[in-house]
Amino acid sequence: MVITYIMNLVRLAFASCVLWKLLGPSAEAAPWVIDPDLKIRKIMDTGAKSLRIAWNPEDGQLYYLKATGEIFRLILSSVPNGSTSVLVYDRSDHQITSAAGIAIDAGGTIYLTSNRNVPDHTISTITKGVLNRPAGTRTWSVLAETAPYPSESRLFNHQLNGIAPSPDGQSIFVQLGARTDHGEIQSDNGKFPGIRETGVTSVILQLPIGAAGLVLPDDREQLRQAGYLYSEGVRNTFDLAFSPDGELFGAENGPDRDMPEELNWLRKGRHYGFPWRMGVENNPQQSAFYNPADDLLLNDEYLAVIQGTYQNDPTFPPPPPGVQFTDPIINTGPDADLFRDAQTGAIRDASAGGLSLSTFTAHRSPLGLVFDVKRRFSPKYHGDAFLLSWTNAQAPGQDGAGAFDESGDLLHLKLMRAGPDYQLAATRIAAGFQNPADAEIVGTRLYVLEYGGAQGLWEITFPPAQATFPVDPVFLANGDLLLTPGGVPGDPYLLEASPDLIIWTLVQKYTAAAPPLTVTVKTTGQPKQFYRARPGE
Repeated sequence: MVITYIMNLVRLAFASCVLWKLLGPSAEAAPWVIDPDLKIRKIMDTGAKSLRIAWNPEDGQLYYLKATGEIFRLILSSVPNGSTSVLVYDRSDHQITSAAGIAIDAGGTIYLTSNRNVPDHTISTITKGVLNRPAGTRTWSVLAETAPYPSESRLFNHQLNGIAPSPDGQSIFVQLGARTDHGEIQSDNGKFPGIRETGVTSVILQLPIGAAGLVLPDDREQLRQAGYLYSEGVRNTFDLAFSPDGELFGAENGPDRDMPEELNWLRKGRHYGFPWRMGVENNPQQSAFYNPADDLLLNDEYLAVIQGTYQNDPTFPPPPPGVQFTDPIINTGPDADLFRDAQTGAIRDASAGGLSLSTFTAHRSPLGLVFDVKRRFSPKYHGDAFLLSWTNAQAPGQDGAGAFDESGDLLHLKLMRAGPDYQLAATRIAAGFQNPADAEIVGTRLYVLEYGGAQGLWEITFPPAQATFPVDPVFLANGDLLLTPGGVPGDPYLLEASPDLIIWTLVQKYTAAAPPLTVTVKTTGQPKQFYRARPGE
């Protein structure tokens, strides 16, 4: 059962991939950085089934989650091959054997998403583990779970995965993906005649973070009336992330047709189109004149095409009355913006042709969305987004399954406001990963967790922001200075001194706290100095 679930999870999480190509042995070289300002090093191999990585602000440690429910704490070392990890929680603690997502809030509470099969149905669960101080133990409980919804262990059943606590600490956001590839009938061997999506699939939910034992009905209107339905029309938003400005974004995996993958700015009450619209293109199956034999965007190596689920479908339902779909963010390039021309079948580069794409090259399977939330990176990357691409690329000159471009990489996403919406510029900054599954940022370092190969964990170091801020001085009776350096609580900083505002020397390293800490500087016999604090390593 576990092996079946893991195989299914890989497919449902990154649903435009082909399993044998992804999970087979690889002779790829170690990942490398494309931007010479970055540095990369291998931390360790994490072993089979490592799926997610998350930083705990409460203890300043990184944790990674295996699909079978084990949670490990990383013990990082700057010494090559010196990093290790220790198992801290497993099914005996939280009762989960089929995990799909993890998040940790500012207070150290761990949130897990998981799915379990019951007869002919799935129950999806959000579990939380609250830290007990000062004992350091953790109490696990169910925050919410769905009523059973029609489901089966098949590859297009995306279930519950993405999760993110809100910046204000009041809500938890989760995604329940589609149970179909593109809105086709999936009766699960005749058990559910005529069923496509259900009330609790293809949605983003916002739940109170203090909830206990919520039951989420498989009914869209009941979810709406309860205030839990945040947005709808998402296919498989495997990753949710908040920007430094507190706005929610989601990376969307596309169907087994050559249609763009998406990055969406997720807002309350919005409908993102699925299954009627993907990218800015209409689902052709809703057209009475659709003939899949003439569809140049269908690739015979993809499962949904092999299964014949792209077909003329007179019963395909119309969109909800009065709904206005919200389009994905536009990508202006230069990277991850290839598309197949529906008229000619040729692969084209959008930005090279003066076009834009909504949002990414088909079949990249974007995930691992993270932001430089604390704006710790240098101006080139300051406050920006970063995104992994899971899928192996097509072989040169081939036209089989896989992304049209190189993929298996880390993208830098420069988001810019364009009127009431966003657009982005996507640039590859690191490459050569083997099915990278998740990412996390700590300070000026970005960590990439691979699902392929030996499931390596990689650390990419960015140049730090040079932003400085003054410190409030108070002269003591003996002439010494009492300084109160600020900063984001829990983050490391450098307190520095200079006689001329040109040459700066380190006074001490410190970790910001609330209320702000104070530092006494001996000034006897010292020349007059200027003082500043800036982000540290």
